[in-house]
Amino acid sequence: LGKQNVLQLLPAAILCFLLLLPSLLCGNLLCFYSPILKTEEAMTFELIVTECPPREVCFKALGRYGNVTALSARGCFPVKSCGKQSDIRLRGTIYGMTFSCCDWPYCNSEVKVEPFYVLISLLAAAVITCLHCVN
Repeated sequence: LGKQNVLQLLPAAILCFLLLLPSLLCGNLLCFYSPILKTEEAMTFELIVTECPPREVCFKALGRYGNVTALSARGCFPVKSCGKQSDIRLRGTIYGMTFSCCDWPYCNSEVKVEPFYVLISLLAAAVITCLHCVN
């Protein structure tokens, strides 16, 4: 790469740095929160952003009654409790709650987007922007 090419890629490098900097500096994970809700209520509930305490990760829990997924919840959870199942009693019915965890910001949303694909998309957008600026 010549000096001119390096200078042309500099804005993309700065953009990537600025986009990644907050996640590198933030010690606590940001996740979505929702209380334990019936599945149909959870679809219309507006998720709340919460900051997890240290050594906690995001979780999404599903509550099953027999073969039916009837409840869901989101929030922060201790790492050691991830992947476990516990029974909860709600309105006289016992549900088996299964907790699945993840450890990147907002990973417990409905949409499953791996951080790698987000990074690749941002890099592609930065390169396209730089190529457009050159022409």
